[in-house]
Formats: sequence, structure tokens, C-alpha cells
Amino acid sequence: MKNFIADDKQTRSLLYFVVILALLGSCAGLASTNSPLPSETTIPMAMISAPTATATGLPADAPEERLSQPGEYAGYSQPLYGQRTSTSQYIPMRDGTKLAALILRPAQDGETVSTPLPVVWTHNRYHREGIFNWHHLQPLLKHGYIIVSVDVRGTGASFGTYRGLFTPEETRDAYDITEWLAVQPWSDGNIGMFGRSYLGITQFMAASTAPPHLKAIFPEMSEFDHYSFVYPGGVFHDDFFRRWGNMIKKLDADGSAVDEDRDKAAMLQAALKEHAANVDVFEMYSSLPYRDSVFALTGTQPYIVDNPAHYLKEIGNSGVPVYHWAGWNDMFPKDALLWYSNLTNPQKITIGPWAHPQLGSLDLATELVRWYDYWLKGIDNGVMDEAPIYYYTLGEGKKTGWHPAWQWPLPEQQLTNYYFDGTKTGSVDSVNDGSLSLVMPETTAGVDEYQVDYSTTSGTATRWTAEYDMMSPIYPNTMMFNDQKGLTYTTPPLTAEVEVTGHPVVHLWVTSSARDGDFFVYLEDISAAKYSKYVTQGNLRASHRAISTPPYEYLGLPYHRSDAEDIADLPGQPVELVFDLLPTSYVFEAGHRIRVTITCADKDTALTPQLDPPPTVHLYREADHASYIVLPIIPNP
Repeated sequence: MKNFIADDKQTRSLLYFVVILALLGSCAGLASTNSPLPSETTIPMAMISAPTATATGLPADAPEERLSQPGEYAGYSQPLYGQRTSTSQYIPMRDGTKLAALILRPAQDGETVSTPLPVVWTHNRYHREGIFNWHHLQPLLKHGYIIVSVDVRGTGASFGTYRGLFTPEETRDAYDITEWLAVQPWSDGNIGMFGRSYLGITQFMAASTAPPHLKAIFPEMSEFDHYSFVYPGGVFHDDFFRRWGNMIKKLDADGSAVDEDRDKAAMLQAALKEHAANVDVFEMYSSLPYRDSVFALTGTQPYIVDNPAHYLKEIGNSGVPVYHWAGWNDMFPKDALLWYSNLTNPQKITIGPWAHPQLGSLDLATELVRWYDYWLKGIDNGVMDEAPIYYYTLGEGKKTGWHPAWQWPLPEQQLTNYYFDGTKTGSVDSVNDGSLSLVMPETTAGVDEYQVDYSTTSGTATRWTAEYDMMSPIYPNTMMFNDQKGLTYTTPPLTAEVEVTGHPVVHLWVTSSARDGDFFVYLEDISAAKYSKYVTQGNLRASHRAISTPPYEYLGLPYHRSDAEDIADLPGQPVELVFDLLPTSYVFEAGHRIRVTITCADKDTALTPQLDPPPTVHLYREADHASYIVLPIIPNP
């Protein structure tokens, strides 16, 4: 899912990069109706010379030495084709709606390969033609896979109207597309799916319908629970949906005609007229504050009927193998781990050191080929014999790097309480400059007073903005300025490196002069020079504090249902707010400090109602009301 930047310069940058944000990060400008793509164009692809293929899909002169491990692949299959052709056409759905599809097929010596081949496709919210420059797809074409990109109903050149994210109507389309692809003369009937973000979530939705020919999916950085993304902790993700909503309005007013419509683009123009009735997603979601809210236009509960997690049973029953691709600095690392923990399908998960636009560290193209070779071509390359979890530990310590694991959370984790303490650390000029202690407080009078500062922010270059602004850094250079406006609790300098891998959980005992309030908690790494670096974060609106029994495996974390009936004002006495931070794997170096910073607003990301005068919050750190953070510590060897 992407977002829109208002001024002209940023808009041009966004439109140039939008599709990269949906997948890997290399997209050319969106094609317009005035620049049609040629039909059956043969385009060379840089590759090694193509050897003769055997019936097994291996070249006759394949080297005997074979290698198959994360990011490395040799000897099991070879790139056979050096060119590709492209065509586009409409695919009819069961209700007669026509969806626009782009079809890329391997070619050699100027001729499209006629042998039926496996097909991998994506249900694309950001114009189907963007895949022309997703360079990580080229190895798939070279290895004998057909690639298809289909404009979602109500977008691009597809007919129909868009009624919100991941609707049942859109999901039925995914079934129809999959089965249509399976019976084409150029398809061998083995169908897979690929794509990131929105294009990853549509894979789960497709699997929920159990198309007979869907043999494997590879969802990258994909949402699990829709409500928790739109209203994390009950706080509206205002910045993202305002910008993303504006962006898709622009996208849905344009498109590229399919081959049969090239001359006059009459069909495209007819489709664009239908797009005029598309729902305004910002208006939609800003009016739906609770998990059980009803959307007036459709009379449905979007966080239920359009929620990927609502279809866990169906996805599990489908048995479709899943390769989850996630990033610690992305928006959805927790979502990927929830998918992995709830599905019994054959599956793998990789969590890398990247944000939404992946940059290096592990070759995505290699993993795509390994995965599809195994599930779509039947090549026994050992991809399912490896540890199912492969994750990267961030930081600069000795443990930094890639690690395999067989279960999550890691069985060796030691859940360790770091209590908030009033001792000054001299490490920051914050409202209180408190400390973190491994000793539970014994005092009966510990409390910190905080007047809410609505200017606090985690910055304008965050894990959230990395989805829609490729021109900015992923994170702010320092959290120092935010720390100065909040409550901070910091450890003494560490005597040895400390690894945190898993899901931090915070317990806050608070009162407020207001009836409600938002609480943002940041985990930070503080260098010897007092430079503060963002590690991860979490937040909760106090009125959403009720903890419910989760409807699925929730990794032992506090689950806030956030139905309308769960909402409760803050009382006069202290109440406990318990919520998790986004998971991480991070090494704090010896000599560094661990810091927790608490604010009551994040103005560049979330919508917090502002009161005048700002309310006063009291945070308790006493024996009867001990506030603390639980960190999943991995012991040093």
C-alpha cells in the first residue's frame, strides 16, 4: 500500500516510484493512455548463453555441483531464455467484469516460447505495467516462468468500481484469474503468485478461495489484521491513509489500454468512467474507528469481511505453500510472524534488515526462483529442508547478521523486566531523565508528571513514510529532539552487549486530567556519545486498553479487540496500559544504553485529538503500580 505527497515535486517522485513501493523498489513512470505499450514486443534480457533443456527442466550440461541455501542457488536449474515478449488483454470475471492483464512470456531467437510453462501472477493495485521494471522478476522469465500482472477491479484499465481494500468481490476475482491462467494453452497449469504489500495481501485472499491450480504464493511485507493497521492501538493512521487515498485517486483516473483497445482506447475510457464511483478510502476508514464499525455505503463491517486474518481457516484449509518475506524496519514484521504462527501450510519466513523498499542483504530474485522451482516445477532443491525461519539481527555487535531458527518466539529468550526508576542518568535533557532498572521499585511514592506536548514526533522519515517517499531516509538521524519533549528511562552503560529478539511489551500505570489519551513508546539505542537511535515502537489509546481473548494465536501478546463496547474512559485512579511494540532483533553494544521514551502524540504519523489546555499525565513507578518494559533477551553464549 502506498501514499500520496501533495506538492508537485513530491507527486512526480511518488508516481515514478509507486510500483517499486509495492514490490522491490525499481519502477519506471506509469504508462498513460497516450503512450501505449507495443504488442508482442521481443526484448532481450542480459543472461548467460542458453543451454539445451532436458525434460526435467535442467540443462543437459548442468554442473554436478549444486548449491541451494538462502540467497544462493546453483546447479538445480539454469536460465534458458534470453528474451521476453509482452501482450495485454482483458480477462472476463464470473459477473462479466473485464480485468486488464499484462502477460510476459520467455522468448528465444525472437520467438515466444510455445512450450507450456508455469505462471506466476500478481493482483496489482498500482497499474499492471509497473512490473516492466521490477528487475528481480527477470530471473524468473529466464528460468522459464510466465509472469502476469492484472489490474485490480476498478483500477488501471480494468472495469468495475473499487469498494475498499480486499473486498470479497476482489477476492473472487483472484480465484477466476488463477483458474483462467491455468487453462491457457501457454500455461502448464501450475500457478503461483508474487508481490509486496497490497500485492502480498491479495495472495492470502486468493488462497482463501482455494483455487485448484494455485500451487504456491510468495507474499512480501503483508498485513495480517486490517484493523490493527488502520487503527494501531486504536489510533487512526491518519498520515498514511490521507496520502495513500489521494494517491490512488490519481492512479484510478488514468491507465494504459490493452492491445485490443490501442487505436481509440474506447474501452479504457469506459473503464475510467466506472472508476469515478470508487470509494474514497480516507473518508471510509476515518469514519470507522472500531473493529465492529459498519460502513454505511455497503452495510458491512470492513475489519471483518475485508480482513485477511478473518480467513485464516480457509487459507489453512487450502494447503497452499507460503513463503513470507518481511523486514524488521517495515510496517508489517509482526504481521508476518502472526501469519507464520497461525498457518499450518508448508511455509518459510525470512525477516531482513530492510524497510518496505528492500535494499540488499539477501537476493529476493534467488529466493523466488528457489521457491517456485520447488513448488511449481517439482525440483527437489531442499528449500523445505532448511530451518523455516531465517532472520537478521540488527546493530553492530558480534551477533549481528543472519540466523536460522526452528520456532518463534525463540525458545532461548529470557523475558526480562526493566523497571522505570526516578534516578537521574545525565544521558538526556528530557522532561524527567529517569532510569531503567532490573530491580522492582520498593518506594510507594514514585510518579512522573508530564504535560502532553502535541509537537512530539518520531519524524517525517519513518517505517511508515518509507512506503510512499523513496526520496527520504528511512529513519530520522536521531530521536534526541523527541526524547527532550517526552519522559525517558535509560539504563546505565551496558557492560556487555545485549540482544533483544522478539516482542517487547510495555506496562504503564497512568492517570490523566483528560478522559482519554494516546501513549507512544519508543525503544532506542543510545551510543556512548549520547546519540539516540530508533529501534522500534508501539502505541495505545487509553480508552482501548481492555484486553480480550484473541481469536487466533497471538504469541502471548496483549490483544485489544477495540469493539465499540470495549471503549472506556480513564478513571480517576491509576490504570494499567499493556501493549506490545513491533518485534525486532537488535544488538545493543557494550558501552551503549537502552532507552524507553514515552510521549502522548506522534504528529507526523497518527491522529491524536488536541485539547486546550493540554492534559497532564501522571506515570507511576512505585511498588503497587510499577511501570516497566519486558524485553526478550537472548543470552550471550
